[in-house]
Amino acid sequence: MLTAKENPVRATAPAVPAAKRGRVPARRRTGSGTRTRRSALLTALMTLPLLYSLMPLVWLAVNSTKSRDQLFSTFGLWFGDDFALWDNITGVLTYNDGIYLRWLANTVLYVAIGAVGATLLAALAGYGLAKYDFPGRRAFLAVVVGAVAVPGTALAVPAFLLFGELGLTNTPWSVLVPLLVTPFGLFLLYSYADEAIPDEIIDAARVDGAGDFRIFFTIALRLLSPALLSIFLLEVVSAWNNYFLPLIMLNDPRWFPLTVGLNQWNAQAHTADGEVITHLVITGSLLTIIPLVIVFITLQRFWQSGLAAGSTKG
Repeated sequence: MLTAKENPVRATAPAVPAAKRGRVPARRRTGSGTRTRRSALLTALMTLPLLYSLMPLVWLAVNSTKSRDQLFSTFGLWFGDDFALWDNITGVLTYNDGIYLRWLANTVLYVAIGAVGATLLAALAGYGLAKYDFPGRRAFLAVVVGAVAVPGTALAVPAFLLFGELGLTNTPWSVLVPLLVTPFGLFLLYSYADEAIPDEIIDAARVDGAGDFRIFFTIALRLLSPALLSIFLLEVVSAWNNYFLPLIMLNDPRWFPLTVGLNQWNAQAHTADGEVITHLVITGSLLTIIPLVIVFITLQRFWQSGLAAGSTKG
């Protein structure tokens, strides 16, 4: 072992005073306490929007357990004397010859065709815009970007006039066809396909003899899966909560979705001979959100795994 004379670096190194050595842990403890206080403050601030988001759901769940009389005579955020949830569910499913189940089937039809079709068409168009060069490509992309900024309600009346000329109003097609168009989904998939699908993979597949559709369905769709799932969930929520378009397109209650049908139940209390069924409207609204919760819980792990796989790219 070298001595102090033989190791000049060690011999000339200044000694650190004990007072200075004790400051480092003190600083660390101070910084840790500051981070703890900041975390508590941020947690408290984030709790406010959480409560704001959950309060309507709590109110809906609590009031679904009340009868019609107790609904207006008890505190809105607490239960009544009688637990009438099962009676309310039975009333929702049997009122007016079970029309609620017909509205539920219509909503599932609109969501299944609209969300799946919109996602697939957006994937095809976004992939084509990202990986193919054709005349008018930039102009078409500019139109898509402009369409993202146009709210859907602004197009409802022109769509109604157009479908009226085609004789498609008061039919399911007047609701389904507009649901198939999603400018935001198309632009998102275009941006994602431009980065997530390397041109080398497409060229290698073409060298192996694969056609364009085979490349899309066997390679591109797998690479686009995180974005596809995001668009699909957004379209499911949009189609499930669609209200304004069916309201102006449909007159036949047999084709109403749940949103329009429940609003019709709520509005009948303001008519001369209408029956007040507010308790059924609230319970029906609670039953309406349950499928959306199930869809999100079911697809959440696939969504997270797809995003994690995409984060390791490159």
